[in-house]
Amino acid sequence: MTKNLFEIWEECLTMIRENVPAQAFSTWFEPIRPVDYRNGLLTIQVPSDFFYEFLETHYIKVIKATIRKVLGPEGKLEYSIMMDNNENKPVVVKQPSVDRTNTKNPPKQIQIDFENTETRVMNPFALPGIKKINIESNLNENYCMDNFVVGECNRVAYEAGLAVAKNPGRTAFNPMFIFSPTGMGKTHVCQAIGLETKKHHPEMTVLYVNSEQFLMQFQAACRNNSSKSSRDDFVHFYQMIDVLIIDDIQYLSDKPKTQDTLFHIFNHLQQTNKQLIFTCDKPPAEIKGMEQRLISRFKWGLSAEMTLPDVETRRNILKRKAYNEGVELSEEVVNYIAEHIKTNVREMEGFLISLIAQSSLNRKAITINLAKQMVERFVNNSNREITISYIISMVCEEMGTSQADFFTSTRKRNVVQARQLSMHFAKKYTKASLNVIGEQCGGKDHATVIHSLKTVANLLETDKQFKMVADKIEANFQ
Repeated sequence: MTKNLFEIWEECLTMIRENVPAQAFSTWFEPIRPVDYRNGLLTIQVPSDFFYEFLETHYIKVIKATIRKVLGPEGKLEYSIMMDNNENKPVVVKQPSVDRTNTKNPPKQIQIDFENTETRVMNPFALPGIKKINIESNLNENYCMDNFVVGECNRVAYEAGLAVAKNPGRTAFNPMFIFSPTGMGKTHVCQAIGLETKKHHPEMTVLYVNSEQFLMQFQAACRNNSSKSSRDDFVHFYQMIDVLIIDDIQYLSDKPKTQDTLFHIFNHLQQTNKQLIFTCDKPPAEIKGMEQRLISRFKWGLSAEMTLPDVETRRNILKRKAYNEGVELSEEVVNYIAEHIKTNVREMEGFLISLIAQSSLNRKAITINLAKQMVERFVNNSNREITISYIISMVCEEMGTSQADFFTSTRKRNVVQARQLSMHFAKKYTKASLNVIGEQCGGKDHATVIHSLKTVANLLETDKQFKMVADKIEANFQ
């Protein structure tokens, strides 16, 4: 009895389903529709040329085995690809299935290297005509691993980053989510991972982009074409990246369309074992205005927290920065700066540059007296810029509490007291309302903040040890 078209395709799907992961089957095979079957040639319709390219690149062996099993040794497969022409009318392009592993007579392929103007994928970073191999990574060579100073504050991110660079997309750290308050070195470490990856895998395409750039590119793609083609080009471009690094992901908050696009890019790259790296100023669970499905995916891999460096790490950072600038600093000067500039790494490095400039312009040596004068001015200026985020960082550092725990609902005594002290200092040193203080201190309500302020006031009067810790922390704000 002769089988009809749909019976043939259903038999093919049954065999494919047994040989590919369920998620891959749902993504890449369920959208396919059978179109025709005659003389041993099966024609199937796929949504786009990128879809065709992906199937032929990743599932050719399964497809060939299936066609051979269902249609016999002489069976053939043809793709019907729906594409847009310049008039935005659908055009059908047919492509035979081919064996990409046959290098003796390589078949003509649909180009996704930005050269074929009819089926090109737009590169949002450059003018049309640039091949994938020439895509700039946007990485700063100065942000390399050799220039990264490792301490307990960043060791997890550093060690995991080295593992990712050696085997991108193949470790348990995918995605890799790095979070910390501003100025702790997130950009440095994520770019260093990208540079290290290129050393180990020069054939891979590594791309660093900050979230604002990603957002502007997406908005431009939406403006440039009223049809879906321009937006699809944007998605397809990012889906071809081997290691995608997006910095400061929090700036995509409350941008539902951009988040939806990122969601599809994320799924594709994750399913195809490509590496994703994100940075943020807070842990995934604390990002406001981000879709829950994205937040859950951020949690799939490793969340690595970077905290304020301890005094020894700050000394090492200063020495490395001074060495890179070609300046010698005495141990006395290094120690003084490290003990008095605690806000964050970026401000400490900025202070050192100012100190070097002051020394050079006035033709004075960098002495302890000059350092003291500069620190006094710097600290006085910094006091006007105390933020709740900075207060939380200082409290957590002094009390030995991780910021990851700080933002959870745990009732451990040290974490609860860290939250209460942060609320106390936020009320004292910022102009934020009680609602804002509660929101930034772990999403607490107005009543919780009032209770915390009363508890801290009572402890300061009755618990000498608690008061000593509070006074030590407060010294950073005065």
